[in-house]
Amino acid sequence: MTQAWQDGRLVAPDAAHVSIADRGLLLGDGVFETMLVHNGRAFDLEAHLARLETGLGVLGFAEAVDLAKLRVDIAHYVTLENVSRAVLRVTVTRGGGPRGLAAPHAPHPTILMTLSPLPPPRETPLSLQVATSTRRNELSPVSRIKALPYLDNLIAFQEARAQGADDALMLNTRGAVACATVANLFLIREGRLETPPVGDGALPGVMRALVLSLAKEAGLAPAERSLYASDVGEADHVFLTNSVRGVVEAGSCNGAELRRSAGGAVEQLRKLIAVRIEEA
Repeated sequence: MTQAWQDGRLVAPDAAHVSIADRGLLLGDGVFETMLVHNGRAFDLEAHLARLETGLGVLGFAEAVDLAKLRVDIAHYVTLENVSRAVLRVTVTRGGGPRGLAAPHAPHPTILMTLSPLPPPRETPLSLQVATSTRRNELSPVSRIKALPYLDNLIAFQEARAQGADDALMLNTRGAVACATVANLFLIREGRLETPPVGDGALPGVMRALVLSLAKEAGLAPAERSLYASDVGEADHVFLTNSVRGVVEAGSCNGAELRRSAGGAVEQLRKLIAVRIEEA
């Protein structure tokens, strides 16, 4: 890890710390964003900041975070660390507070940033497992923001790994597929690019939004609709998206091989995304 950024200054990773009273540590009272740094700039930064602001609003302390300053700090941090390509994580907590659930009247948020190397490109399709140990609560506003508590995702991921799979598909309380543990789900079927709607518990992913906007250029009709495990098995192609890895194909689900007959459209989406990243 390079140097971290904490509350406006660079610190060594082992020197970064939060108070034992920090509500992010004690209650998960905060949000985060993970984004791609390319050519020394955070890609799709405005979309990430908009989602972060939405999350802060849901938690009720958006007014305590200066997003204009955060935007400048992100650019400054990346420049100081002199990185061309990396993964940037921005974490914002409400800061310290009294014991219990009641929030302080005047919060002093903790802001942490880290830069990490990009993971290597995925060479083989993912194996997926439908999680049965937990569900995603599509009725909760937390399902629509990048909140710090990720325990349901962690439990689902551990279940998938225990079954020998790479990642889990998470169902909502009605049994529809919401997402993977750290990615959005897409199916290609009969010329349509289908993905679960946010109302089904899908996180409004930044890369998800970009892929939907590029669908027609790839010859696909975008459609947000409820999907089920049976739909995954019947699709012409299945892939996951997130801001760091882009598009990653899936090759199996619950041990059954998935069709991969729309590779041309998937490759076209990858090229269109690459162009957007280079032009940013």
